[in-house]
Amino acid sequence: MANVLFIKANNCSAEDSVSVRMYDTFLASYKETHQDDEIVQTDLFSEHLPYLGGTMITGNYKVANGYSLTPEEEAEQAFVRKHLEPFLAADKVVIAFPLWNLTVPAVLHTYLDYLHQPRKTFKYSDAGLVGLLPGKKVALLNARGGTYRDEDEIAVNFVKKHLQVFGITDFTMVRIEGHRQAPGRSEEIIVDGLRATDQAARMF
Repeated sequence: MANVLFIKANNCSAEDSVSVRMYDTFLASYKETHQDDEIVQTDLFSEHLPYLGGTMITGNYKVANGYSLTPEEEAEQAFVRKHLEPFLAADKVVIAFPLWNLTVPAVLHTYLDYLHQPRKTFKYSDAGLVGLLPGKKVALLNARGGTYRDEDEIAVNFVKKHLQVFGITDFTMVRIEGHRQAPGRSEEIIVDGLRATDQAARMF
């Protein structure tokens, strides 16, 4: 039995959002084909996450070095723990997100900030950063209305680079793109993409 964490980073309706439809499709297919696994879901837009700032940075340092926290630092560390601990416990992680204004939604950026914890997700060595979570599997589900060369696309590369810091190398990637750029083929592109999403879930 695997522990699987599902992360949704879009608060639009399924009718208005392809990445939400990807999330729903992957989740339904995964539940059907992995009935013994334990699934935890997090809707980032429902969490009201505080941004990374001075208080949280200081709190992160104190936690990593065993120092006591101020009440303000402890309050923000509670948010960090709430999201870091399920991520650490998960064998597999599924993240569904759109490309918005050339990047990821701010809530996903903030969530990834919470995961950067020395001695838990990475450590420093003479050779540089060493990721501490090499065995974790991650599925990235991304929708973008236009088409982009891999080297020009920011959102997926942004998320992937963050996770690679933690030593994660086992990625399943599903993209639906171009449905707004080619409105005459929009439904075909989405249907084909959701079919690929379904198949990826069955194999994940």
